[in-house]
Amino acid sequence: MDPVTHFLTGACIGRAGLNRKTACATVTAVLAAEAADLDILWGFGGPVEGLEHHRGITHTFLGAPFVALVTAGVVGLAYLWSESLRRRRSGALLRRNSDEALAEPVLTQARQPLRWGWLYFTALIAALSHILLDWATTYGVRPFFPFNPRWYAGSFIFIVEPALWIVFLLAVIIPALLGLTDREIGARRVKFRGRGWAIFALAATAVLLGWRWSEHRRGLALLADNQITTVPVTRTALEPYPVNPFRWHAILETAQFYQTAEIDTHTGEIDSDPQTDMISRPADSPAVEAAKRTLLGRVYQDWGMWAVIRDIGQTPAPGIDPPRLPPGQTWTTVEFIDLRFDYSFRGSGPPPANPPLSGWVCIVNNRDDGGESMDGREQK
Repeated sequence: MDPVTHFLTGACIGRAGLNRKTACATVTAVLAAEAADLDILWGFGGPVEGLEHHRGITHTFLGAPFVALVTAGVVGLAYLWSESLRRRRSGALLRRNSDEALAEPVLTQARQPLRWGWLYFTALIAALSHILLDWATTYGVRPFFPFNPRWYAGSFIFIVEPALWIVFLLAVIIPALLGLTDREIGARRVKFRGRGWAIFALAATAVLLGWRWSEHRRGLALLADNQITTVPVTRTALEPYPVNPFRWHAILETAQFYQTAEIDTHTGEIDSDPQTDMISRPADSPAVEAAKRTLLGRVYQDWGMWAVIRDIGQTPAPGIDPPRLPPGQTWTTVEFIDLRFDYSFRGSGPPPANPPLSGWVCIVNNRDDGGESMDGREQK
């Protein structure tokens, strides 16, 4: 899911009670909940490198304990270093102040202790929450990699869900506002404010995910019970829209074509036109076969559960300049799209001309790689 959701999830995990067990629990949970996405740094090597390594080892059950260990270690050591500086400053103040009775409280001021076991446990829970939330989306994760390279995607919640933002922000903001109110009226300061709100936000998240999962299952059942096409269907997929838990985009695969449909699980209505909602399966060509052997081709076929690869002729690819070739040589562009992202998820209108996470390869003379790009960025 988006970074904001991960950060806020971590904040609520830390404030749900773990911050009472050890110092730095909340900041550790916030950082550990998003730390797995540091693999986006691979994107500096190019968009194809980014696709290959994003949601890789840091998003696995094998990698999560190490992500938690590094996060807890960095935060814990930073805390101990800051405590050392505080003690040195307090000691210096004690030596300078002739009235030791005034300086002594500064030196001996009680601080919450750092408990490494609880700190690591907090980081581990937050790191695992990242895998769970990412699995629930369409993009998916490979949680058992490298032992099992298969991608798993729940596909029952959109990558950005405003309902989660609202719940989490309420859990963070309301306790802070209550704290300001208490200070204004001179009430006693509450040390660990917001535990109830944090637990509420996490429980509401679990309810929302469960609700969406249930609607997703209902949508698949509607597809199975209704004949969308007369041709035998080999597999189906159901992709979410943001906000509305009852609206879904369906994809059906047959031997000859793909059929799409819009489903309302509240009314049971299925909207699909055999003419306008049908996508022909493209035929292979020498250029397509050559494109499949490129870096983008290998990475895309590994990741793209609903990849469609087609030769679109001498159409300039976004991010790649058309090659200038001597007479007698030819070029063509091979397009890679994933049908899971080929719909107007904003709610209305036609699908985007270039769906998110689309890629292109320029093939020269039906065999040579003349350039690769994704989402308008060239892979150098």
